[in-house]
Amino acid sequence: MKLSKTDYRGGEALVLSTPALELVVTTSVGPRVVSLRSKKGKADNVFLQLPDDEQRYHGYYLRGGHRLWHAPEEIVRSYQPDDDPLEVKLLPKGVALTQPVEPLTGIQKGMKIELAGPRTVKVTHTLANRGTWAVECSPWAVTMLRGGGYAVVPLLPKGDHARGDLLPNYTLIPWTFTDLSLPVWQMHRDHIGVDVSKAKSAQKIGLSNYPGWSAYWIDGTTFVKTAPITPGAVYPDLNSCFETFTNGTVLELETLGPLAPLEPGRTVTHVEHWSLLDGLPRPDSDAAFAGKFAPAVQAWLKTID
Repeated sequence: MKLSKTDYRGGEALVLSTPALELVVTTSVGPRVVSLRSKKGKADNVFLQLPDDEQRYHGYYLRGGHRLWHAPEEIVRSYQPDDDPLEVKLLPKGVALTQPVEPLTGIQKGMKIELAGPRTVKVTHTLANRGTWAVECSPWAVTMLRGGGYAVVPLLPKGDHARGDLLPNYTLIPWTFTDLSLPVWQMHRDHIGVDVSKAKSAQKIGLSNYPGWSAYWIDGTTFVKTAPITPGAVYPDLNSCFETFTNGTVLELETLGPLAPLEPGRTVTHVEHWSLLDGLPRPDSDAAFAGKFAPAVQAWLKTID
């Protein structure tokens, strides 16, 4: 791992890199991962990066990139500003970042970013309750990727009615503003495709169960992320353990932890692993997904400890 300092919007940030990829994390605000790029592909940042003069949204700078929230979403609680410097602890393979306690919630967010392999980033999200009462919440890891690409949400393996597979095993959860008839949503046998360029308005869905990974293809580079699912646990948003949002400008891949009371003094963690894979086909057909795309992702998943 190589580590160096850089600037982000006039504040301090750190660059972490391997021979295959490079990412930038903020230390003056956040915690945020504001850039992730491959050293083998086009070398562009696959994350959305909003301009320095962006307007606050409900008092909050979206900034772009990757952030940690706590679900379910609520205007006051979710949009607590993260504009203050972080506590920074260097690690053998990365960095641990902790923000000040949110004054209105008593929640303290932390993010540990580690380079677990040449093409693997491990992100450990933490929510700690520093207040005096329990808060029912769920860790919510949101990755904002720049528009122009194609996302895939894999589905669980198909059952066999004749064999006795008689019950459902997941729920598809559309938001109130979602229109599944629009071409942005592409239903395939083994995955749901999201053609971001065809989104002309806000669209969002959730899933109560899925294979645990999702991906976004853009300009020949594929961002993949995976997170564990706890069987039998209750999740926010009608039991969504995964959610994806787009409005044409951004594509969000969102994973969530179980929804439960976080008692005073307790901490909950939620772990994701990321990778960038170069040279895979755009996965907008059954043949492309099954032929090269999904097998390449599965091969990477086997490398995660």
